[in-house]
Amino acid sequence: MKIVGLTGGIGSGKTTVANMFAEEGVPIYIADIEARNLSNTLPIIREEIIEIFGEAAYQNSILDRKFIADKVFNNTGLLEKLNSIIHPRIAEHFKEWTSKQNATYVIKEAAILFENGGYKECDYNILVTAPKKTRIERILARDETTESDILKRMENQWSDERKEKFADFTIINIDLESTRNAVKYIHKSLLEMI
Repeated sequence: MKIVGLTGGIGSGKTTVANMFAEEGVPIYIADIEARNLSNTLPIIREEIIEIFGEAAYQNSILDRKFIADKVFNNTGLLEKLNSIIHPRIAEHFKEWTSKQNATYVIKEAAILFENGGYKECDYNILVTAPKKTRIERILARDETTESDILKRMENQWSDERKEKFADFTIINIDLESTRNAVKYIHKSLLEMI
């Protein structure tokens, strides 16, 4: 079974694209959702996060993602510590999940697939892009945030140009029909290549 990485910057629509692959019958692993689940259910993760960020990291036994995001946003040392807690557990969980799948390939959707080197563990990688203005509009409609906060988050991510060097396929996600056609084309191509 092959592993296909799927990534894109904030607001690019990578989850929408992942859902389109799911409609084609491809098993999808959304790393961010699984990280959230593991952070709330694995006692060892909870203990390690509280050790670094204090009791305020959890509210009613649920990880306070905004609190954590505010702490790590401009602190690469704290971000690296957080990643060293989460990423090995996600890798282990993904391996277990993959072993239970019965498909030609699975998709691992991850926000920082290229930045953290996770793409090297994938057989193929797909990058989802969209114009900056479109991405900002999507995030403003989806999240309680400001344009200046979005721009700061975008500045902390790799550019699409930098990511494209590592991608086997790129989907420009502007309108759903074109995106769906691109997904169908890539799905067919992957089935032929594997």
